[in-house]
Parts: sequence; structure tokens; C-alpha cells
Amino acid sequence: MKRFSCVSLFSGCGGLDLGLRQAGFDTAVCVEMSADSCDSLRANAVAPHIIEREIASVTGDAVLMAAGIKKGDLDLLAGGPPCPPYSKSRFYRKEKPRALGDPTSDTLFQYLRMLDELRPKIFLLENVPGLAYKVHADAINAVLSRAGTLGYQVQYEVLNAANFGVPQIRERLFVVGVQPGFEFVFSRPTHAEPASQLSLIEAADPWVTAGDVLSDQDTEENAGDEGHYAGGQFNNLLAQIPPGDNYLFFTAKRGHPNPLFKWRSRYWSFLLKLSPDKPAWTIQARRSNNMGPFHWRNRILRISEIKRLQTFPDEYTIAGNVESAWRQIGNAVPPKLAKVLGTQIAKALSQKGRQLKEAAHAGHTRPKRERRTEQRIDVGTGKATPVRG
Repeated sequence: MKRFSCVSLFSGCGGLDLGLRQAGFDTAVCVEMSADSCDSLRANAVAPHIIEREIASVTGDAVLMAAGIKKGDLDLLAGGPPCPPYSKSRFYRKEKPRALGDPTSDTLFQYLRMLDELRPKIFLLENVPGLAYKVHADAINAVLSRAGTLGYQVQYEVLNAANFGVPQIRERLFVVGVQPGFEFVFSRPTHAEPASQLSLIEAADPWVTAGDVLSDQDTEENAGDEGHYAGGQFNNLLAQIPPGDNYLFFTAKRGHPNPLFKWRSRYWSFLLKLSPDKPAWTIQARRSNNMGPFHWRNRILRISEIKRLQTFPDEYTIAGNVESAWRQIGNAVPPKLAKVLGTQIAKALSQKGRQLKEAAHAGHTRPKRERRTEQRIDVGTGKATPVRG
């Protein structure tokens, strides 16, 4: 099987790279500024070269030199610039600057700068769905415009990881750009909510549930708190909430006899509890003693459990303390979803490779065919004389 080259930006702990590796890519260079994340990358041998610096101080030439390739020869540039300006939580905070008005959105332009300086055959950019919201139109338009100026044909989709076998309802935006001659197609969902239209029409597999992947770790003890008391001051309330529900259980609209909260007065994840019969809710980058999702046994999830919900192998090493490990895992692209995307990108690269080989083969053999068939016959002697064209 042919392997393809890859450079990873904003690599985190390597979730995107792990999935791409499973799809046929070898990451030559990772660019990541977090020391713990870089230690995770090294511990799992994600790439032979880890550049532990802020991306603004890294040049494309330095990346190409480390990768040992020339500009334009790289198969894939992949990465997810940090996304605070476009997150759902930031959307509701009117006092914060929006989109390109936020200084932290510079990471998006650093990605585009690297795209220009490396000129890969294909690029993959991951971000939160909010990047494509109308209120953030200037951000997504900046990506489309700049990539288009560089000659890339770009398409994007918001994918739900649960629809591709990840035991987690997690929506992320994926932007894919290809150079002329390459054809990329997003994969159709392979999984669906039971009894949904998709599952009935296309016979998709049912969603993978939290219970499917956590059942062997489903124990009574509270060993997963790791320094945090599940529910905090609301611990007594958490125990009363049914699996799969949240603080809304205690609202008048839900018919609670003693309402404690107003309808939609808190974040959705407040006192949010997993159901063993459904995929997990999105694993956040920051854990809290009252913001879920919590285990259905009323405890904080363990690091080993959120790794499974993100489809990391059990043996995958995450460096740093519990808070750092949680942040790295919560920020990662689920490797299983990354593999799906990588497989489609590999198909695009392979198809172009076959086309080039076929064209080269046709160009090489056509003259031989012409020399064999184009002959002049002497009617007197019957001898054939080759015709020089």
C-alpha cells in the first residue's frame, strides 16, 4: 500500500495524525507549542520531527527542511487552528470580539500562511462549526478566498462524529482543498441514530453508544473523580437526574414539582449525564465539577474513559497532569473520524497517481504502436517498408 506524506499543524496530542496514519499517511513534521502535547506526540512516535514552538515563529522553509521535501511535493497539510473566537460558548458572549476581530483568530491566518509556503497537493483544516456561521462569514470567506487564490478547489462540511462510528455526538467543520486534477468526495455516514431516515434508507449501522465502549469500566466506586467532586455543590441533584438528561430535569417546563432552575438558564452541559444507551455528548477541553458530561453513575469520567469516547487506543499515552490530559483529549479530532477523512484524501491522491501513470504509459507506448502498424507495401515485390513519420 502506497504511503503519503503529511505535515501537521496545531497537532495537539495527535488524534488527527493517528487517524491519518491508519489511512495511509506518514506525518513527517508536527508543529505544536504545548510542552505536554509535544511530550504526548513523542511518546506515541507520531512524527520523527516535532517543532515545539508557536507557529508564528516557524517558517515554511524550516518545515520543508525538517520533512526533507521540496515546496509542492507534500501530499497533505493537516491541522486545526485553535478555535475560541468561533466556539458556541463565545457566540453568546456579546462582550467578546467576534471572529476576525479576536486577536486569537491569527492562528487561522498562520495556517493559511503555511499553506502558501508549503503548497501541498491537498489540505485539511478542522475547526468548530461556528467558523461557518453567518456571523463569522468573514472568517470562512477568508479561508475560501485565500485558498482559491492559491489555486485550490475548496469544499467544506460539518460532520457529526457519531455518524462515523465514534461513540460521541461531536460536530466539527472540515475544510478540504485540492489542487487542480484531484477529486475529493466527503464520505457518506456509516452510522445513524436507530430508526432514523438514514438508517432505514441506507441500512447504516446504529450509533455506537457510551455503554458499548465503557461497559467494562462501569464500576460503582468513585475512583474517577481524580480530585474533583462530581456535581460540586449540586452533587445531590446530579444523583436525581436520569441518564441522558441535564439540569432541565429540574425546571417547571419539564413538570418538576419543585423547580430549581429556569428554562435554558444554564449551559447545556450543566449537570449533564451520559446515557449508556446513546453516544456521549461532546467531550469538552476543560473539565469541571458541575459541567458534564458525567458518568451515569454520578461521577466524573476518567481519563481512560474519555480516551475511549474519543476513540484513542487504551495504550495511547497522554502526557501531563489530569487537567492537561483532559484538555489534550478534549481538543483532539477523534482518530476514527480522522481515518475516514484520510481514507477519502488517500483515494484522491491515488486516483491522480493512477491517471498520471496511465498517461505516461500511453505516451510511451503509442509511438511503438505506430511504428508497427504504419508501413508502405511495395506492390511489385510485396515487401513492407516502415514509414518514418
